Amino acid sequence: MNYQEFYQRSINQPEEFWKEQASKLSWYKEPKTILGKDQYDYPVWFEDGELNMSYLCVDKHVEDGYGDQNAIIYDSPVTNTNQYITFKQLQYEVSKFAGGLQSLGLTKGDTAIIYMPMIPQAIYAMLACARLGVIHSVVFGGFAPHELAIRIDDCKPKAIITASNGVEIQRIVPYKPFVDEAIELSEHKPNHVIVFDRKLGVDFNMGVHDVDYTTLKEHSRPAEPVEVNSSHPLYILYTSGTTGKPKGIIRDTGGYATALNFSMQHVYGVDSGDVYWAASDVGWVVGHSYIVYGPLLNRNTTLIFEGKPIKTPDASTFWRVISEHQVKVMFTAPTAIRAIKKEDPNGALIKKFDLSCLKYQFLAGERCDVSTLRWTEKHLNVPVIDHWWQTESGWPMLANMVGVGLQEVKPGSASLPVCGYDIKILDEQGNELPVGSEGYVAVKLPLPPGTLLNLWENPARFKAGYLNQFPGYYASGDGGYKDEDGYVFITGRVDDIINVAGHRLSTAEMEEVVASYEHVAECAVFGVHCEIKGQKPLGLIVLKEGVQEVEAAIKSNIVQMVRHEIGPVAAFKEVLIVNRLPKTRSGKILRKLLRQLSDEANYNIPSTIDDVKIIDEILEVYQNNQIGQHKKLVL
Repeated sequence: MNYQEFYQRSINQPEEFWKEQASKLSWYKEPKTILGKDQYDYPVWFEDGELNMSYLCVDKHVEDGYGDQNAIIYDSPVTNTNQYITFKQLQYEVSKFAGGLQSLGLTKGDTAIIYMPMIPQAIYAMLACARLGVIHSVVFGGFAPHELAIRIDDCKPKAIITASNGVEIQRIVPYKPFVDEAIELSEHKPNHVIVFDRKLGVDFNMGVHDVDYTTLKEHSRPAEPVEVNSSHPLYILYTSGTTGKPKGIIRDTGGYATALNFSMQHVYGVDSGDVYWAASDVGWVVGHSYIVYGPLLNRNTTLIFEGKPIKTPDASTFWRVISEHQVKVMFTAPTAIRAIKKEDPNGALIKKFDLSCLKYQFLAGERCDVSTLRWTEKHLNVPVIDHWWQTESGWPMLANMVGVGLQEVKPGSASLPVCGYDIKILDEQGNELPVGSEGYVAVKLPLPPGTLLNLWENPARFKAGYLNQFPGYYASGDGGYKDEDGYVFITGRVDDIINVAGHRLSTAEMEEVVASYEHVAECAVFGVHCEIKGQKPLGLIVLKEGVQEVEAAIKSNIVQMVRHEIGPVAAFKEVLIVNRLPKTRSGKILRKLLRQLSDEANYNIPSTIDDVKIIDEILEVYQNNQIGQHKKLVL
């Protein structure tokens, strides 16, 4: 199969192309309208089709005679647990828990929040919601109660599904108490909190509205899959917004199922029955698409890994998992590889394992630097594929589509556009730029199936954030350029979102917390280079006049505030005190310039800056605090 011909067909004949891909699914009602428009004049796929995602991921494989194949391998070095769950067992767990949700009054169109660690019950909960047409919103367990409360008030869940605790290396994370605190903080109060007790000796309170997960499941009748419309929201997934308030990305069911099924075979080159491992978390889009729905749709065995790339027990854990479970394709973030490389620079631990089962290593979540790519290629001796996509897209936008035919790997590039994505590099006015010119990365509409449907109860923000900047295009928020062969190089965000270890985080949200500290007159939070995490947040603050508090205490208090309000996932550890912040004459803080100064990048002092002397002051503070790529970084 020729990539260029295959890709061009998806662009030139999109309806015919995606109708063919959709026909590979088992629909209750085959769609007749392949591409239409919603009430906001936004393109939608397969709007009159009917199906059920849980059925496609579970029941169909049992009906087809694969009930005894492993659907899930749960590998938890932090609890020293290995568990193998067949499709038949998965069907039992999902249908029984779905019956429990039904008994609590949850029906199609209701919402539920899932706040769980990386355990099989998280997948059971997601699939049980999908089985009933209940719209789930998984919240990453690293988020603090304040962040969870924001999401509770936005999606107004009828139930929250959680666990007693998570385990982080040698630390217990109290999930249930976090949920209790979040409900106290939120205006909306869910009817029920369903708690899975991990039996790890963690004490927690069961309130009047709390329900034991295991008891509920055991006393419920199995629920059959509910037919839903193709455009029925499967889930809401919150992603960082430049305003500080998270955006609730809505994902449809039929388009998403079509796209994921397509991507498993054509992007990742995985055959049904293979073991596939995305080393991520169900709280992120990678977990939704490539721990849960994508692999199970394609009848792959998917891995749930409750551990870290290092310290569980050491930097060999990834290679142990690949070898022990015969993983064919693996997907992780460059951050994980950099952490392993730091601990095992010569790859000695890799040599201890037979990795002949591994065919491809995929990297995504952040830009992969050339040295990390080369190190991984050298020691794994397989193609290492950097690819690019977003929470909004739900599946890859740029990739070396190995299932179509492995193309040249160009270090620094996320490769070529994936089928359905007509990617352009535009200038400020929306004109397409020539080869080699950096601009805004945008995708010509219609986007292919599986991408975001809208923002939860906020269509105006959806249009303002993605569609209005370049009419007729989806604005990705990333910058980049193309080379003469059409390969796209992503250079980074053009807004206030930073990428910390593959997690998109809003500096605006962190800035709100910092600004609320009583002694801060003004502040700026922005991302700076980090050798391991790719980026890390740095806060600059100007103190109010007459502050008596010790500077070290101020810095420590602000760091703890951000940790409490947003969570450890923010990785906010550095605050510097400065006399002034650089601004334009109109008063806008020059955050991009501050970042360039910290990274020792080339910079031009804008003609609109109020006082150029401030640059020397900032540089002196950076130098005194060892901020800069050539100096030792504080991680």
